[in-house]
Amino acid sequence: MSSNQQSSNVDTIATGLAACGRAALTYIDPANADRPVVLNTYRAPSYVPGNPVVLVQHGVLRNGDDYRDFWIPAADRHGLLIVAPTFSDADWPGLHSYNNGRVRDQDTLLDAPPEASQSEATGPVRPVSDWTYAILARIWADLNASGVVQRPRAHLFGHSAGGQFVHRLMSSQSHDAFEAVISSNSGWYTLPDLSLPFPEGMRIDGLDQSHLVRLLAYPLTLLLGRCDNDTDAPNLPKNPEALRQGAHRHARGHHYFKLGQQAAQRLNVPFNWTLRDVDHIGHNGDAMSVVAASVWFDGVMPDSDTLARLAAGQVA
Repeated sequence: MSSNQQSSNVDTIATGLAACGRAALTYIDPANADRPVVLNTYRAPSYVPGNPVVLVQHGVLRNGDDYRDFWIPAADRHGLLIVAPTFSDADWPGLHSYNNGRVRDQDTLLDAPPEASQSEATGPVRPVSDWTYAILARIWADLNASGVVQRPRAHLFGHSAGGQFVHRLMSSQSHDAFEAVISSNSGWYTLPDLSLPFPEGMRIDGLDQSHLVRLLAYPLTLLLGRCDNDTDAPNLPKNPEALRQGAHRHARGHHYFKLGQQAAQRLNVPFNWTLRDVDHIGHNGDAMSVVAASVWFDGVMPDSDTLARLAAGQVA
């Protein structure tokens, strides 16, 4: 990162997060300088530097402001800072820029129908450190440089397209910035398989077996709504690669976990993922955010009655 750009980002963060409450800050990543990211943030009244920070990745609607707001009750209870990096459709067009990480020089297949293959992208592969996923580690470094954050690692949560973003980040990038990671209700997965082309698998310039082994060893949590099982749900990926993984999101999450287990056994390496099914809840980013916060900061899965109320939208 250029020193001038880093200084500008750090100053923006320091000023914008000096007070409690919501903020929306423009962040410029030097590897993607023509494509700003908006940091939708919330600083709880009891937050102090050193308290936990949650990075939250939005879904296909690119509604980072909503996802930030989903976390406000937990932030107020636990003194958290919430930062939701938001990738607008205008600046990050199509799923290839966001979900699939802008791994190539050109945005391709932007107008392809949902059932089109996603393994047909062409063009030179960008350095792994320039992929969209890599931006989060730079945001985290600048948060710490601003003085607003004084913590070595962040919590990272993503739901739906954000769940895709998160598990592909963990497949390709350093894990050093993250102390706990949840990928929730992804539409489909980059499988832990170096023989399948990206994004169906991990075969792409820049990734090798060391990335796979590192991914399998990380204590990644898959948080899956048992009722996220609609085979005709809005925005459910129906490309051939996704359909091979299962008929709906819940099945695809179990398929991903099973293949992770098998890959670790085949390579004789550690496997530290956890899969947690969530009763009553379907494709609901608000409810799953509440569940993730409870798992991390209360140390428990909400009970069945609470989950039923969450599913019905009856929880404040």
